[in-house]
Amino acid sequence: MVGNHLLQHRELSATAIGVAAYIQSLPDGAPVGIRALTERFPEGEKRMSAALRELERHGYLERRRERLDTGRVVTRTYSYNKPLTSDDEPPPPTDREPVPEPEPEETPEQEPEPAPPPPRLELHPGAADLLAGLRRHDPRLLLAERDVQRLAPGVSTWLERGADPEAVGLALTTNLPEPMRSPASVLAYRLQALLPPPLPQAPAPRPVRRPDPFQTCDGCDRAFRAPHPGRCRDCPPEARAAA
Repeated sequence: MVGNHLLQHRELSATAIGVAAYIQSLPDGAPVGIRALTERFPEGEKRMSAALRELERHGYLERRRERLDTGRVVTRTYSYNKPLTSDDEPPPPTDREPVPEPEPEETPEQEPEPAPPPPRLELHPGAADLLAGLRRHDPRLLLAERDVQRLAPGVSTWLERGADPEAVGLALTTNLPEPMRSPASVLAYRLQALLPPPLPQAPAPRPVRRPDPFQTCDGCDRAFRAPHPGRCRDCPPEARAAA
């Protein structure tokens, strides 16, 4: 017998009510852990785990940590036909109410943590404006805001690779198909298929050689360029002093 207090419970989800009714129909000792429930029903581990927590919170289920004679610690699950309140003492196992299932201590039933959100990409400042302005070239390219946000990273890649905004616009708007059922899909394909390669790295500039400074010739006082003072090439070198 399943009471209306369970079947018509205002705060329990449909999954939790169904799981509770299924557990109460089982004999004592039947496995009712997340693994056993997911093998029996199409719902996944996340929904089953949430349903068991609901039943435990509203007093239809209790999970106790117990140590066996062998020293192994297990979790026993007890199901109750009537929900426990904060003032009730949990009744001892009977032929109808308890449904134990030993579970290893190292595998607690916990809902997996959600994956961290992907890092936000820094977009080129002109990417979104370029997409929003495509309708000036063709009225069919009037994009929804969500399509602009989805396509902006692709346009940003073009601009970061040195493509001129006007050239990007021409690549996206020239020779559009007729008819064009999904403008956003056409633009997404072109952004990927026609993506230009990155610009090659510019060669390093050659060092500039500065001319020699002007010097005044020691022989004729004429100015000439040389790294050090002395005589110009038209004046004979100074005679060395006799030893």
